[in-house]
Amino acid sequence: MSAFDEMNEAPAAACEALAGSVRSPYRAYKRWLDSAPADLLARRRQEADLMFRRLGVTFAVYSEGGDTERLIPFDVVPRILSGREWRRLERGLVQRVRALNAFLTDIYHDQEILKAGKIPAELITGNPAYLAAMHGVKIARQIYTHIAGIDIVRTGEDDFYVLEDNARTPSGVSYMLENREAMMRLFPDLFGQVRVAPVGHYPDSLLQTLRESAPPNCEDEPTVALLTPGVFNSAYFEHVFLAEQMGVELVEGGDLVVKDDIVYMRMVGGLKRVDVIYRRLDDAFLDPLAFRKDSLIGVPGLFAAYKAGNVTLANAVGTGVADDKSVYPYVPDMVRFYLGEEPLLANVPTYILRRAEDLKYTLNHLDELVVKEVHGSGGYGMLVGPRASKAEIEEFRAKILAKPEAYIAQPTLALSTCPTFVETGIAPRHVDLRPFVLSGETIRVVPGGLTRVALREGSLVVNSSQGGGTKDTWVLEDGLHDPAPLTAQHQSQLQTAGEG
Repeated sequence: MSAFDEMNEAPAAACEALAGSVRSPYRAYKRWLDSAPADLLARRRQEADLMFRRLGVTFAVYSEGGDTERLIPFDVVPRILSGREWRRLERGLVQRVRALNAFLTDIYHDQEILKAGKIPAELITGNPAYLAAMHGVKIARQIYTHIAGIDIVRTGEDDFYVLEDNARTPSGVSYMLENREAMMRLFPDLFGQVRVAPVGHYPDSLLQTLRESAPPNCEDEPTVALLTPGVFNSAYFEHVFLAEQMGVELVEGGDLVVKDDIVYMRMVGGLKRVDVIYRRLDDAFLDPLAFRKDSLIGVPGLFAAYKAGNVTLANAVGTGVADDKSVYPYVPDMVRFYLGEEPLLANVPTYILRRAEDLKYTLNHLDELVVKEVHGSGGYGMLVGPRASKAEIEEFRAKILAKPEAYIAQPTLALSTCPTFVETGIAPRHVDLRPFVLSGETIRVVPGGLTRVALREGSLVVNSSQGGGTKDTWVLEDGLHDPAPLTAQHQSQLQTAGEG
């Protein structure tokens, strides 16, 4: 199965990754690369590794013994999108997140989409991520997913698909920012030749979004804090990084106290009210009085303060139902139902194995499909049929038959490839993209996102825990400022973006 090569006009073999006609987004980069010393990329990769080790840019792997803290592999060849490609993606991302927020508002209030029969009611109200305690709770601006990470895959020139919605606590934005910082340090001359849209203003945009989501009874400038489970969490580096970049307090559960349904954090000079909490721990651990009673990392009384409207939690409690893989197939219907529009970004075709016909087809074509657990993540709990052995397929067949509603299946897509610097030189490797969408008074999308790359030849699994790495994502400013197709919000964003 040939894959779309984002650099070359035609698919290239590994040893011919730079051959043929170069697509327009990569032409300036290709000219620079042709003039660079042969060993430059190897030297810059070594420098990048040292830089990331010094900064402590790591992630944790809990499933294996030994050293669980690892340096996330960073590729020094950027992934490049044209301004026009990005504008199309941005419009689709904004539309999709608007629909997801409308869906979450609806299912926790009037449930009109369930009454209309657009989504099976049991799929929502019986979902483990649906929290009945949130029904009827009014939250500021009715925004549930303030920070969304939408995973995008590409199969052709104009063929972009949403692979997954991350509406709970999407991670990875710190790698996006650190990747850009590293590239600007390692290749300053290149940034003088290629006009790349900035991403460094993301922490300011995030802070502004959080402040805009403060409760109406907030007195002065809202106080924002980032709530972390602590140093043993796999994304702790990101928690520290974002708190520092936003200039807000990084707190753990024991640093917060609730009095009269008001949340305070303990400071040297006494208690200080907190208006907005960017929480990076799961619903179940937030408040031992409301959820898991054995939680030692939550804040007793936090949910009561939340229901009273005295604090905003970002993302909102109960958002997990929107990124459940069994709900994902219905997002295009949400766009039509709530917005009255056709989806600008398509889903990957999906078989819902709770349906008898879909189950039958999947069982007969396991060697052709990718099968995923509806509650799985990180590349675990899935079967990639074309790369699985007969024994693995039969083992997975038994799992599906035992609990078909726990799985979905999708075609094995030929994910696009980007040139990647590996041990043998530059070769194509499969990639995906996670842009980050911020919802406050307006919806903000920083141009780019986190590109994840499957470093193993032929692999389609990009997750860092499964051997994947990351790339800096460049959106070219050429065409990015054309006024007609741009939203008013994007024009405003581009005017205020000062880095570059």
